[in-house]
Amino acid sequence: MKRLILFELRKIFSKRLAFIALVGIFLFSILISLSAYQNKYAFDGKSNEGSGKAAVEIDRLIAKKYEGTLTDEKVQQMMSDFAPAYDLNGLNAIYLYQNATQSAVFSRFSDKDGKWNGLSVSDVFGNEEIKIGYVDGWLTTSKNLVRIFTALALAVIIMIAPIFSGEYDGIDNIILTSRYGKTKCTAAKVSAAILTALLTTATVAIFNLLLDLAIYGTDGLDCSILFAPSDYVEGFIPFNITCGTLLRYQILLAFTCTLSVTGITLLISAISKNQIIAFVTSMAIFLFPVLLPITEINPLFRFVGLLPFYHVQAISLMSVEQMGNGALYAIWAVPTALLFLAAGSTISRRVFAKHQII
Repeated sequence: MKRLILFELRKIFSKRLAFIALVGIFLFSILISLSAYQNKYAFDGKSNEGSGKAAVEIDRLIAKKYEGTLTDEKVQQMMSDFAPAYDLNGLNAIYLYQNATQSAVFSRFSDKDGKWNGLSVSDVFGNEEIKIGYVDGWLTTSKNLVRIFTALALAVIIMIAPIFSGEYDGIDNIILTSRYGKTKCTAAKVSAAILTALLTTATVAIFNLLLDLAIYGTDGLDCSILFAPSDYVEGFIPFNITCGTLLRYQILLAFTCTLSVTGITLLISAISKNQIIAFVTSMAIFLFPVLLPITEINPLFRFVGLLPFYHVQAISLMSVEQMGNGALYAIWAVPTALLFLAAGSTISRRVFAKHQII
């Protein structure tokens, strides 16, 4: 059985299109990470200004000055330190950006003129204890991972789509008339597909985490995502979780997505007699939720959000609910993925084993 699985894995990874897809993901990861890094900008409000590496260092130094639990005293200090020293000419100070820390405090505690709006930490965050620090780097990583993991799901479809459909050119006659063709051979194909999804997801996740760890360091992993620059406010999860927790959920959801996609693609591959049809159909099913006019506030989103596409669009799914035990509603993606995988694996094996050969 082990030899059969290894044989199927070699078939999957030896295909030129699969190789191109994998290389493309790694190149895309490097490009998007370095692009976001180079586009960073920060000004300390005094004399230091820079972009790229210089901006990250400025932001890190500023965040270190205020790191720890967010208090009303720290808010007042930040509002004083970052008070506009020039006429805003009608610009709303809430959207003013000098550095990540200034943007975070102004978006929550400033009026339109850059003065304190009178709100306390408890007014904004309730009874939550907000730990602040340099979170901009890892929140950027989180935003990048949404696009990278979406590309990963498509790559998994590319690699797995031919696993059954690619045998309908006559190879199926050989497989199904052999001694173990309907049992071990089909089981090996399913096992190889699952291993492909797991190995590829793990490799891409580790590669991106190590890349961004080299760029941003470990600062901020234990800090809350709630005290973040203004461009994260609207799209991020409204729960007091750390950047580390956010990334763990995203990686978990990347695995649930690729395993769900594997189940779907196995089924489509088994019932399709053409590799291109299997690929296009699987991709269409994966992307279909984009066309649904259902927003995150719609009650139906609790169900639609469990479709594989929203696993990689992690922010939407993670913003649904925080349950009583502290876990996010997104954890339901795990049994959903296992259901997709079990159904796809079982039905695809039966369909391929029982189809009429010529």
